[in-house]
Amino acid sequence: MSRPPGGAAPDPDLTVDRLSEDVTIVVFEETRVAAIEHRGDPKLTGNSVRKFIEWRKQNDLPPRVSATFNILYDNPDEVPPEDYRLDICAAIHRGVAENPFGVVEKTIPGGRCAVLRHIGSHDTLGEAVRFLYATWLPASGEELRDFPLYIQRISFFPDVPEHEAVIDIFLPLQ
Repeated sequence: MSRPPGGAAPDPDLTVDRLSEDVTIVVFEETRVAAIEHRGDPKLTGNSVRKFIEWRKQNDLPPRVSATFNILYDNPDEVPPEDYRLDICAAIHRGVAENPFGVVEKTIPGGRCAVLRHIGSHDTLGEAVRFLYATWLPASGEELRDFPLYIQRISFFPDVPEHEAVIDIFLPLQ
């Protein structure tokens, strides 16, 4: 399994000591989601996001009533652009009807996860993800479960300024 994104300049607030204190272990409950599968160049993710937003509007599932997730299958720095994979998801309580947007039903499995809350720009998210994989995981004695890392977007632009965005990073564990 590849590791998700890196990229931006280091954030001085993301010190190893502070991050280690902020990692918690939770039991995530299985969650049904509607998902649009973005496949291809990460630079074109915005096109998939726009389609998914339109599907959410048509199905009355705004972020305030339906949790928003991304399932990160690949690190865009480690795979060719054409092989990049990301699911853009919203929690659901009813099935997903066939639709012209290509939105399908999937499940985020329940189980133990390490969780790290990231506050701020998406540009520094990769640094927090790298910390989980490269520093926290080896020191924790935990083992990865066979499911990719995923994030839950708690609050995000345009509802809040980008520097106030809140993202919970979930690293599935055995």
